[in-house]
Amino acid sequence: MNTANTIPDGYRINAQGHLVTESQIKPLDKLRDELVISVVEAARLQRQSLVEFKLGSMSKVDDFVDLSSAEFGVEYGGTKGNVTLPSFDGRYKLVRAVGDHRVFDERIQAAKKLIDDCIHEWSGGADEKIMALVDHAFRVNKQGRIDINQVLSLRALNIDDPKWNEAMDAAADAIQVTGTSQYLRLYERQDNGTYKQISLDLAKL
Repeated sequence: MNTANTIPDGYRINAQGHLVTESQIKPLDKLRDELVISVVEAARLQRQSLVEFKLGSMSKVDDFVDLSSAEFGVEYGGTKGNVTLPSFDGRYKLVRAVGDHRVFDERIQAAKKLIDDCIHEWSGGADEKIMALVDHAFRVNKQGRIDINQVLSLRALNIDDPKWNEAMDAAADAIQVTGTSQYLRLYERQDNGTYKQISLDLAKL
């Protein structure tokens, strides 16, 4: 496809990658193009501002936690670096959360086979209900992956069976941590005493 540097004067490139003379483009199409590009360019600037805000805020939180730990012997959060910082009047609080990116490796298929074997060996009216729970837990999400939390929720079932316990252990062993992400969440206290997150999501404004 041609780039902006190779477009001749008096031409534009359409969505199919073809050169079109300016005179052949309807005024309404030009206005639409200008509108879309102006909004997208403004959005890119806002996005960059949010990136800078997040990085700057995270750095400030890190500095404060280091200062607090060093000078006052106070430790915030757990081993993963989660921390909650309230304002003096309690109206606001900042939450820095660190989350793992977890996926199942190939061993989850062995765990699923063990679970299926358990259900097939059992008898009684509860089999169909348990199978429905298992099928729901092993559904593939929109990203094409099995939801780890759904599978691990099966561990809450009160089932006393060695093979079932083996299957649950196999599912836990199949989890691989592929990375971590840091999240910054801001909250404001409401009149009823609960905290509501200050949304930075454009769709929720």
